[in-house]
Amino acid sequence: MKREAIFGMLLACATLAPFAGPASAQQGSAKQEIKHDAKAAGKDIGHGAVAVGHATKHVAIKIGHGAKEAGHGIAQGAREGWDATKHAVKHVFHKDE
Repeated sequence: MKREAIFGMLLACATLAPFAGPASAQQGSAKQEIKHDAKAAGKDIGHGAVAVGHATKHVAIKIGHGAKEAGHGIAQGAREGWDATKHAVKHVFHKDE
């Protein structure tokens, strides 16, 4: 390499060297900000998931109670149907006497 080229490179490095520290500090600051934002987003997602879980639980309980009431209604209807059938059979075959 020629002396002028080497001198030009040394001059460029010497000129840019003072800016290397602030540039890396800004990059570190950006990394910290990204980490902070990611952490906040993660917490928000977690809180949202908990809210969805609670809502799902609430709906499942409502459905469960509704199914329980429907089951009781079906059982009551089946019992009344069975009693009516027994009564009709006894009446037809004169077993009431």
